Amino acid sequence: MKVEGGCHCKAVRFAAEVPDRVEVLDCNCSICAATGFRHLIVPHEDFRLLSGAESLISYRFGTGAANHLFCSVCGIKSFYQPRSHPEAWSVNLNALDDVSELEVDAKAFDGRNWEQARAALD
Repeated sequence: MKVEGGCHCKAVRFAAEVPDRVEVLDCNCSICAATGFRHLIVPHEDFRLLSGAESLISYRFGTGAANHLFCSVCGIKSFYQPRSHPEAWSVNLNALDDVSELEVDAKAFDGRNWEQARAALD
């Protein structure tokens, strides 16, 4: 099914193809816990940035492998390139326009202990 979403001010907009039933990762790392980011992993080929590339700013910390992309207008991170899934985007479930048609299963991800949590995903 096609879903759409973006940032608060609508400068950044995207579309993605996802199954009707999705799993989201609820991460407790310092940045996800602070922002309420719920990870819906979408393969690169199933994601399309519709508008706002020029509004995105990058933030990297720790290993620098993850590319956190924020809207420079409103500050919302609606998607980013995670280090845990280099072949996919991590879309914030909370940034989707409408999730009423999705069946969502949430799974805890212990981002405070990232290496062990990533190994458990395999």
